[in-house]
Amino acid sequence: MLLASLVVVLWLSWGGQPTALAGLTDDNYDGNIFALYAGNGSLVPPRVSLEQSLKYGKPTLAVIYVDDNSDCKVFASVISQLQAPYGRVANFVPIMADSIPVKASYSSSEAGYYFRNAVPQTLVFDADGQMVFNQTGIVSYEAIDDVMRAVFDLLPRTESAELRRRPVNEVNSELVPAS
Repeated sequence: MLLASLVVVLWLSWGGQPTALAGLTDDNYDGNIFALYAGNGSLVPPRVSLEQSLKYGKPTLAVIYVDDNSDCKVFASVISQLQAPYGRVANFVPIMADSIPVKASYSSSEAGYYFRNAVPQTLVFDADGQMVFNQTGIVSYEAIDDVMRAVFDLLPRTESAELRRRPVNEVNSELVPAS
């Protein structure tokens, strides 16, 4: 009886079952990185594909990622932050690397044409569909913002006010006397 009790205590203290451990700094899958780590589930699924976006004549920020990569998890918040000032004027196209078909050749409107077999990979296209930025790894907000400012012919960050997103669903609590 003592032995059985000891086994039960050890089993319970060990956990008895394997636990799912995942976090920002590991390469374990724990769900959609944009919803979990960037607080922005609106990015996935994307509103348009890369091919559609390039046809629309609108600047495009595409990011090739996987959900089980620590660099992609960290970088997800940068993409979400960029969506705040540019989300209405540019298409944001997150592309799961695993969804890129393996084939001998790709057209320039397919993600496989640009994919370097490394994630995260950030691509920026101007309104004419010309690639103006292609970088793998974690890229700073400022580096991508500089490219986006050039695409939109905006002043450099040092010469302009901070780009801010308009608040949505703002509640006006000001009391105004009836006329």
